Amino acid sequence: MTYKAIHIIGGGLAGTEAAWQIIQQDIPVILHEMRPVRKTDVHQTDGLAEMVCSNSFRSDDYENNAVGLLHEEMRRCNSLIMASAMKNTVPAGSALAVDREGFSKSVQDTLEAHPLFTMVREEITSIPPADWDNVIIATGPLTSDALAHAILDLTGEDELAFFDAIAPIIYKDSIDFSKAWYQSRYDKGDTADYINLPLSREQYETLIDDLIDTEKYDYKDWEKNTPYFDGCMPIEVMAERGRETLRFGPMKPVGLTNPHTSEDSYAVLQLRQDNKLDTLYNMVGFQTKMKYGDQVEVFQKITGLENARFARLGGLHRNTFINSPNLLDTNLRFKPMPRLRFAGQISGVEGYVESAAMGLMAGRFAVAERKGQEIPAPPMTTAFGALIHYITGGQIPGAGDRNNFQPMNVNFGIMPVLEGKKMKRKDRKPAKSLRALTALTQWLEDIKSC
Repeated sequence: MTYKAIHIIGGGLAGTEAAWQIIQQDIPVILHEMRPVRKTDVHQTDGLAEMVCSNSFRSDDYENNAVGLLHEEMRRCNSLIMASAMKNTVPAGSALAVDREGFSKSVQDTLEAHPLFTMVREEITSIPPADWDNVIIATGPLTSDALAHAILDLTGEDELAFFDAIAPIIYKDSIDFSKAWYQSRYDKGDTADYINLPLSREQYETLIDDLIDTEKYDYKDWEKNTPYFDGCMPIEVMAERGRETLRFGPMKPVGLTNPHTSEDSYAVLQLRQDNKLDTLYNMVGFQTKMKYGDQVEVFQKITGLENARFARLGGLHRNTFINSPNLLDTNLRFKPMPRLRFAGQISGVEGYVESAAMGLMAGRFAVAERKGQEIPAPPMTTAFGALIHYITGGQIPGAGDRNNFQPMNVNFGIMPVLEGKKMKRKDRKPAKSLRALTALTQWLEDIKSC
C-alpha cells in the first residue's frame, strides 16, 4: 500500500527520531528544516540533530537512573538517536556523551540514505495547510517567531518560556596538565574520562565573587520575569543562591584525588571530552550568561586554565514551549487542531533524551493514525509513559496547572510508587526500572496487533 507522506517541522533530535520511526513503517516523510535559510542564535551548523547546549545524554545506567532507563527504552524501540550516539561516543564515565559533529552527520546520513525520506530547507511561518493532514511540530526551544505566534493565535494561550544557558568549550592543548589530571568521580566508567581542575578555598571564593560581580547579558523588559530551568541554571545564578552552592553541585570535590599534591581540593571543575578527536573539552555545569570578555577573564583565573583558548564561549537563549497539559492529548495531538502533533522541547519536556523520546512516540502515534488505527500511550510505569502523562496533564504536582506547569526532565519521581512489600532504598530504582522494561515489552507486544 502507498501511503500519503507525514510532514515533520523541525530537524532536531525530536524531528529526526520521529522521521526514522515513520519511515521504518514504510510511510514517507517530508521533513522541513529552516536552517540555513533562517539561522538561530545558537546553532553552529545546518546539520540535522545538532546538539547545542552540551554533548551529553547524561547517565547511561538504566538500573539506577531514570534517564538511563529512557535510553534503554528508546533502544528497545529501535531509536536512531540512540544508535547514532553509540556510534559516536566519547569518554564520559557512566554518562553517554558524543562527538557532536559525528553524531549529527550519522543521523543525517542515515535518514538521507532512505528512499522514503525527503528534506526541504525552508521556514514554516504559519499553521500548515489543511492537506497536510498528519503533521508533527518538533521545532524545539528556538521555534521561529512567526510560527510561534501562529501557534499562540490558534491556542489563545499566553506564551510560556524560560531561559537555557550553554557552557564554554576549551581547546585541550591550552590546558596546563602540570596542574590538571584525568579521573572520573569515584573512578566510574574507564576511570579517567574527565579532566579535573582543582581550586583552593581562596581561588573558589574569588571565583564566586567574580561570578556575582561581572556583567551579564541585558534583558529586554518582557524577558525580565522569565524563569530559568533548574537543569540548565547559569553558574552566576547558582552562585547568587549561596556561596557553597557550586561546591555541592557541579564543583563538588568528592570522589577525586589530585595526584599533584597531598592536599585536598576545596572545589573541582571538571571538563568533559566534546569530540572524538579529543581536542575539545566543555566545562561541566558551567552554563553562563556572562559577557564574552568577562568569561575569558574569570575562567582563566581557574587553576590549569591560565592560558586557555576557547572554541566557544557560553551563552543564553530563550526556550519556548506550549502549555501542553491544556493543549495535548495522550497521543500528543494538539486539541485545537488534532491533525497536528507536538514533540520535543516545545511540548514541555526538557533535555536531549526526553525530546528525542517524545519524537519517537509522536512518530509511532502518527504511523498508527496514517494506517487508520490508534495505539495507547505506553503505561505510566515506563519512562515513556510517565513523561507523556506529565506533559498531558496527569495527576502529578505541576501537571495540568497552567500557572505552575514547567518543562520536566525524566525522573523516577514522576513514575508510580512501587506496590507490595517495602524494600531498601538502594533497591527501589532497580525495581522501578525492571517494572518499566517489563511493561514496555508487553506494550510493544500489544501494539503489534494494531
